[in-house]
Amino acid sequence: MSRRVVGILLMLISHSAAAESFSVGIVPQHSPKKLAEAWQPLLSYIGSETGHTFHFETAKDIPTFEKTLSEGKYDIAYMNPYHFVVFQKNPGYRALVRQKDQTIQGIIVVPRDSPLSELSDLEGNKIAFPAPAAFAASIIPRATMQNEGINFTPVYVHSHDSVYLNVKRGFFKAGGGIYRSLQATDDDVKENLKVLWSSPAYTPHAIATHPRLSEEVRGQLLNALTTMTPGGKGSDALNSLKMKGFSEAFSADWDDIRALNIDLLQQENP
Repeated sequence: MSRRVVGILLMLISHSAAAESFSVGIVPQHSPKKLAEAWQPLLSYIGSETGHTFHFETAKDIPTFEKTLSEGKYDIAYMNPYHFVVFQKNPGYRALVRQKDQTIQGIIVVPRDSPLSELSDLEGNKIAFPAPAAFAASIIPRATMQNEGINFTPVYVHSHDSVYLNVKRGFFKAGGGIYRSLQATDDDVKENLKVLWSSPAYTPHAIATHPRLSEEVRGQLLNALTTMTPGGKGSDALNSLKMKGFSEAFSADWDDIRALNIDLLQQENP
């Protein structure tokens, strides 16, 4: 047996011995089936790049996802900006990457044939939102309407897809979401909606790791994620997520969220 073959075998044995298995929690903006279809290519890709195994997980709704995050059950998680600010403190999730060249904006959608033209037209109506602590899809638009003196009743329907479907079917005159989830929802739904209002731009969702992950594993993940490029490495996974790539992230990236001084999650989910 040649030295080269022996070397390769030893490398494979070493790689296999160091392999670990990790859970990856994805915020439930869409149905579990749709999320799994979108994220599994990425998990398979980083698995092939690092030699580890990554298991897709989500929750039945956003409050359940928040509870699971608070208990530190996910090894790795894709969470909204406000979630990161809260769960960085406890149980200590650490920023790894964020979507490259991207911000997040909250939106209010209405049926495409709706006569409503501005937020004040929603006075006195019930409005659908994914969850109380959904950052751009709920916290920001609710705060904006409250600041403008618009009276409304929020109704929480568990996911972004549920918001869009309920508005499309006419169960609500309007609902909160974000541009990315609107673009990812079913064509027959989004084609029957229009954006009434959009928020300022904020730092987007974080992919963060639990403090139990080693620096070695974080380094492997960082290298795998930040070297993905459209048309190059990991392009199929990026296409599945409708993303252009990932940039290394630091805690300070979310100072714009901290500056809002939001404590809603602690209040509503003690």
